[in-house]
Amino acid sequence: MNYKETLIFVAGTTPQIITETIYALSQRVPPVYPDELFIITTSTGRKRIEDTLLKQCVLKNLVREYSLPDISFTEDSFIIVRDETGREIGDIKDESENEIMGDLITSLIQRLTVDKGTRLHCSLAGGRKTMSFYLGAALQLFGRPWDKLYHVLVTPEFETNQDFFYKPKKNRLIECRLPGGVTKRLNTKDAEIYLTDLPFIRLGNRISLHGKGFTDLVAEGQREIDMAVIQPDVRVNLTRGEVNIGNIVIRIPPVQIVIYTAFLRQKVDNCEQPDRQYCAECTDCYKPLLHLKRHSIKTMSADYGSLYGNSMAKACEWHDKWSGDPAFDGMIRQNMSKINKAIRNNIGDSALLPYYIIAVSKKYGDTRYGIRVDKGKVRIGRT
Repeated sequence: MNYKETLIFVAGTTPQIITETIYALSQRVPPVYPDELFIITTSTGRKRIEDTLLKQCVLKNLVREYSLPDISFTEDSFIIVRDETGREIGDIKDESENEIMGDLITSLIQRLTVDKGTRLHCSLAGGRKTMSFYLGAALQLFGRPWDKLYHVLVTPEFETNQDFFYKPKKNRLIECRLPGGVTKRLNTKDAEIYLTDLPFIRLGNRISLHGKGFTDLVAEGQREIDMAVIQPDVRVNLTRGEVNIGNIVIRIPPVQIVIYTAFLRQKVDNCEQPDRQYCAECTDCYKPLLHLKRHSIKTMSADYGSLYGNSMAKACEWHDKWSGDPAFDGMIRQNMSKINKAIRNNIGDSALLPYYIIAVSKKYGDTRYGIRVDKGKVRIGRT
């Protein structure tokens, strides 16, 4: 896929990491050229970046020397942290300013990851350590499989040199001040720039987050992960006529087993988001009862027969009784209440109940029904 390549930096007083990263990406096979870039920084960091990369034409020289596509560097490229009054912050000094920075970084990543045609390239190399942490954490919360996280490493002698921004094509000498005030001349041909891909856990396609600030989003994400981990499997054994949630056996009549199984099949066999590995807050599998009657009556009939030793007579009995009966909807609603009551009576953990009962959702003007449990937790069998 041809992505819109978006570079994101956290930067302080070392604008070198921006050109070093752009250079390193351009040397990859295949190369990566930025379509847009965002620099999250303070007012002090912005002035330093403008004075060096723009006024001294460092970025322009890099583009010209390596024949790179033009890089759009505008006012909108700077994301400046501001306090509660809207005043730009010159440095991140206290807990409140760190919290503001975290919210700013998270909101940017959250916004940019909405566009599936954009690939993010995030660099942790600049800014204060907390800024790097927030950027990495935000990418974990919202990152997609194609987003990237980097750390740029430079040969130590060049790493702190104020005059080194990228490795030029032609060797040149630059002065480096060593500890003790000693000055040493360095050949740029000896410089190496390494861009390290950092692995990270991507939750963007696996959990659905709606919180506002970084702290709320982390707490919400943790709750979703905890619930995903602790959700027991729900298993239907059509031979034994049992519904098992974890190690709890729930005994309900055959008609109710058929109905509960139909809603589970609606989730796993007719998933409308097959690319999603986890259901999270997705309820696209919730359908009106008319849909259940039109599309599931044959499967429900077969499941009913399975409960009676694979009896064709019982399967036909169910099909003949309900395929054209207008009382089908009422029968389903009546038994849904009984199924949910049985589940409530057997599951003591109230936090788990919403994942296993048959739930109602108002969507597109219809009343729709489904089960929230993750599709990967569902097991239906006849043995």
